Amino acid sequence: MPELPEVEVVRRGLVNWVRGRTITAVEVLDPRSIRRHALGAEDFAGNLVGARVLDVVRRGKFLWLPLADTSGLPGEGAGRDADSDAAPGEAASGPAPAVALMAHLGMSGQLLMQDAAVADEKHLKIRLRLSPAAGMPEQLRFVDQRIFGGLFLTALIPTSDGAPGGLAETPLPLIAEEASHIARDPLDPHFSFDLFYRRLRARKTGLKRALLDQALVSGIGNIYADEALWLAKLHYARPTDTLRRSEAVRVIDAARQVMTEALAAGGTSFDSLYVNVNGASGYFERSLNAYGRVGQQCRRCAETGIVSLVKREQFMNRSAYTCPVCQPRPRNGRW
Repeated sequence: MPELPEVEVVRRGLVNWVRGRTITAVEVLDPRSIRRHALGAEDFAGNLVGARVLDVVRRGKFLWLPLADTSGLPGEGAGRDADSDAAPGEAASGPAPAVALMAHLGMSGQLLMQDAAVADEKHLKIRLRLSPAAGMPEQLRFVDQRIFGGLFLTALIPTSDGAPGGLAETPLPLIAEEASHIARDPLDPHFSFDLFYRRLRARKTGLKRALLDQALVSGIGNIYADEALWLAKLHYARPTDTLRRSEAVRVIDAARQVMTEALAAGGTSFDSLYVNVNGASGYFERSLNAYGRVGQQCRRCAETGIVSLVKREQFMNRSAYTCPVCQPRPRNGRW
């Protein structure tokens, strides 16, 4: 499943293509991909047509597009609305949005910008046609092979701390209702380490399980948890209530470093299911130090002449990859 770097790659790619443009038509080719929109395809399309995309926002792995209703206003369909001088790709003025289009990528969801002349993808589920803009593709397509993801409309509500809801070009203190339960992620400028550390110590669980808890810290999934723990030289079963402040700092700093590097590489793609908005795969897989390297020499130990092979262990119906030398298992470890 895409983690924070992969979703942020999509957000950055999407924002310059869709921000400031109006949705002129909607086709739902597979109703299963809007199953979270309880009122069905007709209501989904009816609420989107005429709406202008104000931004693309991300918190953790959640992605949403705040919308402004421009139906019936002069200039609708030409990439501008009546209360804004913003062109496509630019910020819009006017009242704060109340609704957003939520995108859940699931295991294989893709948001692709395509020209109308490009043949439909095999697993195309939803097509949004956008107002004309020079040099920009006309369509935003949602493609999903496994159909675990989807699109739906959601309300925007005030954030509990008054800070921006997530990473955006024009941050607002609003958050998609379905994302309001998750914590901020390590790349969020408003992430509070003190709050994270207090909650971490109170968890009384294993460290990796805590890192995967989106209510504690968002955006970190199985791959980047293993990579951050390897970089921080900590075992996934380390009890959180024994973690010193300096060790917690190491973990968060490691998560930031790993995800920043992954973001620069376009994310991690093990197959064609994760691609950016242009259909290109990321290549951070080449830089992984722990995840997926079972039986291979630990790169850090190799630098000191120690032979230590990366281990794979069962963890929460998934896997955990560690070095038995530089990430020793604690005696009182917890899952």
